[in-house]
Formats: sequence, C-alpha cells, structure tokens
Amino acid sequence: MPQRYTTPAIVLHWLIAAMIIVNVALAWIWDSLPDADVRPTINMHKSIGITVLGLAILRLLWRATHRPPEFPTSYQRWERRLSHGVHGLLYFLMFALPLTGWIMDSAWAKAAANPIHWFGLFDFPRIGAIMRLDPATKKQIHEGFGALHSLSAKLLYGLLALHVGGALKHQWLDRERELQRMWPGS
Repeated sequence: MPQRYTTPAIVLHWLIAAMIIVNVALAWIWDSLPDADVRPTINMHKSIGITVLGLAILRLLWRATHRPPEFPTSYQRWERRLSHGVHGLLYFLMFALPLTGWIMDSAWAKAAANPIHWFGLFDFPRIGAIMRLDPATKKQIHEGFGALHSLSAKLLYGLLALHVGGALKHQWLDRERELQRMWPGS
C-alpha cells in the first residue's frame, strides 16, 4: 500500500484543482457568451479566484506543518526534482493568478461601478490603494497585470499538463500506485 497524503491535503488538492479547472473553462468561454451572460461569468471567475487564494493559503499552511509522503524508491532523481519544481511553480501560480487578477481588477476603470459580489453573497473589497490612483496609472496597472495574469495562465496550462502527465506516467507506465496517494477514499 502506498503512503498517502493526509485527508485535509487530499481535500484541498481536489477542491483547488476543481476550482482551477472551472476557472480556466470560464475564461475560455466568456468571449463566446451573449453580452448579458459575460459579466456574471466574469464575476463567477473572480469569486472562484479569490476562493482559490484562500484555499491555497490553507494548503500552504497545512503543507508547512504536515510532511507529505515520500516518493516511491523507484522514482529517478530527475523525476523527483521535476516533481518538486512543478509543485513549487503550481503553488506560486495558486497565489500569482488570484493576486494578479485582483490587482488588475482593482485598477479597472469601471471597478467602482461594478463591485465584486463573492458568489452573490457579499461584496469582496478591491485594493483601495490601487483604486485611489489616477486614471492613467490605473490603466497601466490594469494592462500590465492583465498581461501578467494571462501569461501566468498559460504557464499554468503547461504545468498542469506536466503534473497530470507525470501522475499518469507513474500510474500506468511505471505501475506505481501514484494516484492512490492523492485519491479520495481508502
């Protein structure tokens, strides 16, 4: 039986993964939606992004206080290093994507007239220091962080492919019980 991650680590992993997948899908489809559906879809994207940020903080705190299981001894040194690198970058992006989105959104020219309604339950604050800047500076911040947000999303796609591809390689080609380490249930 392979060593497993703790139940909280597994729950956070799959919850964050599901939310990221939904957010990617929302970003891909909103340009093809009728005008009346675009703003609600973007608001859902923002709500999910903010939630991913909160869950990523919890995940990082859990990881800092709970050592993950060791890799199986059959893993090559380069596989262990690549895995650590991909995981480190995924953690970075779990923070970078929501933060760049929040900064970009706070600098949006129409931000004051379009509050962020977190899943329709309450207004989530924007970054006041950014909202108080002059319009020209806000425009630069909006465009710059928008580009950074977009670039980070593209990096995320590649890292997700490596992460999933690595897990499937170990499970199906190497015949390791890799998925059982992070799969819910016993």
